[in-house]
Amino acid sequence: MKKRLAALLLATFMGTAVLSGCGTTNDGGAGSDSGDGTSPIRVGLVTDSGTIDDKSFNEGTWNGIVNYKNNHPGVVEIDYLQPGGEEHVYYVSAINDLADTNYEIIVTPGFKFETAINEAAALHRDIKFILLDGFPHAGDFEFVSHENVVSVFFNEHEAAFLAGIAAALSSETGKVGFIGGMEIPPVQKFGWGFVAGVHYANENLGTDVNVEDNYVYQGTFTDVSAGQTIASGMYNRGVDIIFHAAGGVGVGVFNEAKQRASAGENVFVIGVDVDQYETGMMEDGRSVTLTSAVKRIDVAAYEYIDAVINGTFPGGEIITLTLADNGVGIPEENPNLSSEVSQKIQEIRNLIVSGSIVVPSTQEELDAFRQ
Repeated sequence: MKKRLAALLLATFMGTAVLSGCGTTNDGGAGSDSGDGTSPIRVGLVTDSGTIDDKSFNEGTWNGIVNYKNNHPGVVEIDYLQPGGEEHVYYVSAINDLADTNYEIIVTPGFKFETAINEAAALHRDIKFILLDGFPHAGDFEFVSHENVVSVFFNEHEAAFLAGIAAALSSETGKVGFIGGMEIPPVQKFGWGFVAGVHYANENLGTDVNVEDNYVYQGTFTDVSAGQTIASGMYNRGVDIIFHAAGGVGVGVFNEAKQRASAGENVFVIGVDVDQYETGMMEDGRSVTLTSAVKRIDVAAYEYIDAVINGTFPGGEIITLTLADNGVGIPEENPNLSSEVSQKIQEIRNLIVSGSIVVPSTQEELDAFRQ
């Protein structure tokens, strides 16, 4: 499965998805035909914090679902639901709504779905669930294996390490920052990897860049104004590059960076989860996005939908996608990175893939890495 995924990640078939304002891209409703005499398989997404067009985890996952539909005409029909809240009961309700309307594959992005999927998987054994960044449990964090659930994780810290190298080599002030959303494992791993990348550059690539003085968690993934306020404070203290791993909070970071860049300041943002170069675009055609720490959530959604349809679904498994799998990384094109920095990042990437650099994924590992 991981070899198939790596092949897909290396391919360039992924198009840009066009998001539907009403939340559905069905070709013709539940009765439409797939072309071989069978009805299309119904694939549903339940969104996590934020909206379907959050420029981050929800949108990236949805893009993968849309791309699958576009590349397999008539095979699937798709839709998404945004729960009424962000607690277990709301997630279960949204999942049940999809189940009650004959959805056969349900995709859920984020750890908040863990207990809801554990409950729903036992109740709806005929439905296949694709859980990104989480695993089913009953609230005790003890993994429960369900044959109709695949749990997909990512080595966020490896992508963030490359982002840290990019920031350290690109900073003109010697000060960079990190803004996290909620202090949860995937966000923590982004932060630890970023700090490790800056440290590695300082120790091995001749930089002298500080990140620890501007390292915070906002506490949500939705407070745009708080993100802008925190970013403003960092930029005022001389930070010129901020890496955000904060969902909607990151929108505020981009807003602040664009305002300052429009006024002539040389500031940048490092995006998260998906390539956020377009998110950083200003009216004059420039982007404040230096690069992005990417998780190929789109391809993970795509691949495991395909696995269901082709009878190779790895139910009951936990799968982790790495830099070596091309499951994480930075975008292939980074217009705001110099060719010299891009070349150095590629060299560092090769060292990680070969095992010469082991990127820390916990606070303890980070502490040891910096000794």
